[in-house]
Amino acid sequence: MSECCRYKEVERNEETVKQLKNRIHRINGQLGGIEKMIDEQRYCGDILIQISAVQKAVEALSYQILQEHMHTCVFSAVEKGNVEILDEVLDLMKKVK
Repeated sequence: MSECCRYKEVERNEETVKQLKNRIHRINGQLGGIEKMIDEQRYCGDILIQISAVQKAVEALSYQILQEHMHTCVFSAVEKGNVEILDEVLDLMKKVK
C-alpha cells in the first residue's frame, strides 16, 4: 500500500462518529457478557452463540467503515486521478472477509 492512500480525505461527522462508537460499546458489552458466562460456567453452546453474535457485530462494523472509506477517501482519490487506491481497496476487502 502506498503512502498516498494512508490518510483520510474527508472528516467523519459527529453523527457517524457517534454511530461507530455506539457499535463498539455494544460489542464491548457483548464481550463482557461472554466473560460473565464463562465465569458462571454457562453451557458451551450458549457461549458459542454469543461469540458468533460478536463476530457478526464486528463484521458489520468493518463493513460500515469500508463503505465510508469507499464513499469518501476512495471517491476523492479517484477523482484526483489516484487509481492506486483501488488496489488498496481490493486488499482491504480481502482482509475484511
